[in-house]
Amino acid sequence: MTERLVLQFVRRYLRAEIAIAVTLAIAGVLVFAKPSGLYLWLKAFHVIAVIAWMAGMLYLPRLFVYHCDAEPGSRQSETFKVMERRLLTVIINPAMVATWALGLWLVWEGGWHQAHWLQAKFLLVIVLSGLHGFYVRWVRDFGNDRNRRSAKFYRIINEVPTVLMIGIVLLAVLKPF
Repeated sequence: MTERLVLQFVRRYLRAEIAIAVTLAIAGVLVFAKPSGLYLWLKAFHVIAVIAWMAGMLYLPRLFVYHCDAEPGSRQSETFKVMERRLLTVIINPAMVATWALGLWLVWEGGWHQAHWLQAKFLLVIVLSGLHGFYVRWVRDFGNDRNRRSAKFYRIINEVPTVLMIGIVLLAVLKPF
């Protein structure tokens, strides 16, 4: 491994460690201080995390569509690799973790675990998380110039998060059962 790659890894690791430490410190203060309106603050940050997660989940397949047209090893392909990896690691992954953590905290604080609408929503979020896992694998495949799928496949996949999001939002807002 070159010295440059080692430095990049160390920088990323340190940034991740700092972000985790700050997040844990804020969470600790909230847990122990229990400020009034905590539930609403949690809900607001949950919505912000969901928006960031969904933005990435909707944009990444579009990058895949354009990446399919780039010649492997070309400058354009290498640019797409950087864009895809950064979108995944800097936005999508942290937003998913925050969405899950805050969502589970809201369930606990609100006592929603018995609600049937929440159980249905939970199932859809699990499916969305599974799709996220496929995105991780596809970013890795593109990164290794091993994409086996067509641009048409990614155009179709791009619609799946939208359908899941519609179901999740309707369940969360309407609480139909």
